[in-house]
Amino acid sequence: MSGAVVLGLGNPLMRDDGVGLAALERLRAEWEPGPDVGFVDGGTWGMNLLPDIEDADALILLDAVNAGVEPGRPLVLEREEVPRFLGLKLSPHQIDLREVLALAELRGALPERVVVFGVQPGLLAAGTGLTPPVALAVDVLVHRVVQRLAAWGYACDPVWGAAHA
Repeated sequence: MSGAVVLGLGNPLMRDDGVGLAALERLRAEWEPGPDVGFVDGGTWGMNLLPDIEDADALILLDAVNAGVEPGRPLVLEREEVPRFLGLKLSPHQIDLREVLALAELRGALPERVVVFGVQPGLLAAGTGLTPPVALAVDVLVHRVVQRLAAWGYACDPVWGAAHA
């Protein structure tokens, strides 16, 4: 698809690593994307995400990002800050994501507009459910996605009756 892709990443069976998917789920429940916006559940799919990334004009990644700050802190990484090659591992499944982004860039198909909206995880262990500080940050992620889509010229309208912060 050309247009914007919002890609939720993570593993909900590893507690806070599922924050990207929780934010994507909230987006799907409370916001109606325009015809040129796709909400994609990327889970931990690695190279299978390459077509979604390469077909996008703009890419928003939602993920747990380990930046060494307090749990629950929302983080923003703009395109030039998103690691694509060797370097600091920011996410538990980033090796796959780094390889996908590097390959898309090598092929000249990484979108010019890329941003990561992340949250510092507190607990990455087997189990389900986000820890309270990370759960509180989901609203921030959703708000940032909607704002960025609007700034980039993509429609995303509230679903009637859904609560919006």
